[in-house]
Amino acid sequence: MPQRSGLGKGLDALIPGGNVPTVTSGAGGVQQVPVDLIQRNPRQPRVHFNEEELTEMAMSIQEYGVIQPLVVTPKTDGTYILIAGERRLQAAQKAGLQKVPVITRHATSQELLELALVENVQRADLNPLEEAEAYRQLTQEFGLSHDAVARRVGKSRVTVTNTLGLLSAAPGVKQALIDGKISEGHARALRGLPSFKAQETALEQVLRLEMSVRQTEGLVRNYSGQKLIKAKKKTRSADVNDIVKKLQQSLGTRVSLRNGKKGGSITIHYYSSEELDALLDKLL
Repeated sequence: MPQRSGLGKGLDALIPGGNVPTVTSGAGGVQQVPVDLIQRNPRQPRVHFNEEELTEMAMSIQEYGVIQPLVVTPKTDGTYILIAGERRLQAAQKAGLQKVPVITRHATSQELLELALVENVQRADLNPLEEAEAYRQLTQEFGLSHDAVARRVGKSRVTVTNTLGLLSAAPGVKQALIDGKISEGHARALRGLPSFKAQETALEQVLRLEMSVRQTEGLVRNYSGQKLIKAKKKTRSADVNDIVKKLQQSLGTRVSLRNGKKGGSITIHYYSSEELDALLDKLL
């Protein structure tokens, strides 16, 4: 199979042959370097690291050592900047290692970002906002087009553009995305609302009703051009809340229930003719 050119081929561009050899001091260009001489990549897009996973990796390193060398670029003062292997470096530090195996490669500031991004994207290690911020740096600081970024990370231009759009979402929407309360699809839909207040008000409803991405898109369409009123705190009894939740689970859509002294009303929401047909089939 012919090899691809450029950064699209990922870490194969850094480590010839694709497979990293088992570490032997001085073999295959692998060196043992003191941990305290390796600086974190200032262009590393990943910010959040799972402490439990790092602890497990540290235990593995204590048992077997660092199997896959880190990739670093040398500085004139005798220290190194990390290009690839952020988690391995942190885990090695947790494990108390004094030295780690490395392969040295010379890289520019732009390549530091590109290569770190490629590694994280290939491993699916970045959350959507970390990925978006890395794309922003490549486009704004290094002047790359969305097409050029897409080629470097092996994704479509539309994906890169949509991911970049997440940076303009409301702070509350971003935090919910980081916390895993909503998906990237939810965030993209909510970003379609005209103001941060509108986005965060709709977010409250999405979380409260456990709405799907498709339902969220319908909610945004429904609110389009309308003034959002800040969601009121729930005053319904626990029994009514339970009824609403069961109805929503059964019908697969948002249900509103108004309960008064002399009766009330149930409103079933739908967002397309197809959803209406499906509801009618269930009800009739």
